[in-house]
Amino acid sequence: MTGLDLGIVRQAVEQGAKGIDAPGVRKASVALVLDAALDVLLIRRAERVGDPWSGHLGLPGGHVDETDRDRLHTAIRETWEEVGLELSVAAALGPLDDVASPALGRRSIVVRPFVFHVPHLPALTPNEEVAALHRVSLPSLLHGASRSTFELDWRGQKVTLPMVDVDGRRLWGMTLRVLDDLLDRIDGRGEGLARLVT
Repeated sequence: MTGLDLGIVRQAVEQGAKGIDAPGVRKASVALVLDAALDVLLIRRAERVGDPWSGHLGLPGGHVDETDRDRLHTAIRETWEEVGLELSVAAALGPLDDVASPALGRRSIVVRPFVFHVPHLPALTPNEEVAALHRVSLPSLLHGASRSTFELDWRGQKVTLPMVDVDGRRLWGMTLRVLDDLLDRIDGRGEGLARLVT
């Protein structure tokens, strides 16, 4: 596909979103923020002992708390807290499908992504939870740039997982699943390892 633009992204998001009903499992929301060039804002999480996502690339966001009006408010609040970006005045395009973590016991989580368009990103001020900011081009992701695989030892078995290299760091897991949902809605080429097949 050539000529990816905001209208195509908007149509992809408007296809609707599937929720995951998981009573008792922690809930979180993230913001998939696109700028005028359709670059996606990523954060690199700070290194923390005991955090399964320590040092990973991700989308700004976090856990739902009792002060949040709804899941959208969680994404807006957490993005402000983590990077100083005010999304309450941004164009909210809508949610994507919920994504569930692999079985992590008490750390299991269901994440709802929301897509926002912020044509001109202001200077951002990451808090202590964020080690660095990155951007990745949505059009480049659509065309498979820097996509490959890696092997992970998971509960005594080697599994092959998809990844994208972003500034020498591995983008994978739940964040890549969120991005792949959007990419698949745009081009119908599938998600994960399916996107490696030309």
